[in-house]
Amino acid sequence: MADKDYYEILGLKKGASPDEIKKAFRKLAVKYHPDKNAGDKKAEDRFKEINEAYAVLSDPEKKSQYDQFGSAGFHQRYSQEDIFRNFNAGDIFREFNLGGSDDVFSRIFGMGGGYRQGGGRSMSRKGQDFEMELPVSFREAFSGGEKRVAFSREGRSEELSVKIPAGIESGGRLRLTGKGGAGIGGGANGDLYLNIVVREDPRYSREGADIHFPQQIPFSHACLGGSLDVETLDGAKRIKVPAGIQSGTRIRLKGLGFPQGGKGVRGDFYVVVQIKVPQTLSAQQQELVEKLGGEGL
Repeated sequence: MADKDYYEILGLKKGASPDEIKKAFRKLAVKYHPDKNAGDKKAEDRFKEINEAYAVLSDPEKKSQYDQFGSAGFHQRYSQEDIFRNFNAGDIFREFNLGGSDDVFSRIFGMGGGYRQGGGRSMSRKGQDFEMELPVSFREAFSGGEKRVAFSREGRSEELSVKIPAGIESGGRLRLTGKGGAGIGGGANGDLYLNIVVREDPRYSREGADIHFPQQIPFSHACLGGSLDVETLDGAKRIKVPAGIQSGTRIRLKGLGFPQGGKGVRGDFYVVVQIKVPQTLSAQQQELVEKLGGEGL
């Protein structure tokens, strides 16, 4: 499933409302339900991916993670068991007198506990979820990588390595399954959510997936144009400055911004030109500037 689009599976566009998601699932799940397609392996496979897509897009937390990190990034954080935990489509199936019990899902998905039809009660309960703030540098957010995280759980200190996805933004969340409070009555442990805070950089700023970099140039360079070396997060790049450029003009370096969506797409890098005005002049410089002023410059 890691290379499939859940929205596409349900015939939707990204940004679909909860009602649109439920309506699309209802229509497709009834059409491809095993009770209506006995012995049809293709229909069974379609039913499986429809339910997986709905299990993610109907859950606000899972949907948020999927939208932010894309399919590949999402599946690095969620196993199939995680996806179907607390998933309940029983009401929809009961409307059409169709089966939706654990035996159907156990046969199709190879698991019995992930799906709950919602008819019975269980004394077990998932443990409490914990949250903590995780600061990352501007460059760590750009490049991604591994980061050691120390936390306390059940009175004990723990430390582990966490994968930071390239392109993550402040407000993003990483989920550490089972690292929250202990489960009750045999229930699963809670999870630990890491709330990302990206530190500011003294040289670069970020707007969405784009990077902005202020670059001062001399007045003569602004008038005459020329080449300029700029230090991007991908290394030094040479750009052309057109003659007569104005202060505040942005020069775009396509595809050198932050990764986004986990699909190899990147934002852009903008060089924001600032014309440098010297605070002091030598006698020769002042004479030359006065001559330029006399020529209307």
